[in-house]
Amino acid sequence: MKTRPNTSNRSIFRSISTSLCFLVLSCSIASASAADGVKVTELMTKALANVPGKEVTMLTVEYAPGGADPVHRHNASAFVYVLEGSIVMQMKGDKEVTLRPGETFYEPPDGVHLVGRNASDKVPAKFVVFLVKEKGAPALVPVKE
Repeated sequence: MKTRPNTSNRSIFRSISTSLCFLVLSCSIASASAADGVKVTELMTKALANVPGKEVTMLTVEYAPGGADPVHRHNASAFVYVLEGSIVMQMKGDKEVTLRPGETFYEPPDGVHLVGRNASDKVPAKFVVFLVKEKGAPALVPVKE
């Protein structure tokens, strides 16, 4: 006698697996970031109802004085808005730019973020990031240069 697979158990397992992968990735990002004077806080992730397979993740990033990101990419369209302090950003193939509160920055999905750091050794900096990405894709992918 054949039995049908329990699809609700598969669904639960898939949800748990996805959650565990996200937790491990978040912890690794947080530990790598904390070591470099960077604090990343996820504010929300929401599916885009009118764009199947896509979601938006909103983060805040805080740089301690002298804090910096490792070289990375997002595999997402990243929209940055500076809240406090000044930050220095550079994408591969572009020049460094210094951004102040109220200024914005864009990272394309295929872009490699070479420089992301606090412009000051004395004052912290904070910005918000909106990532438009594939559902379930990691927020950050380290890149070896």
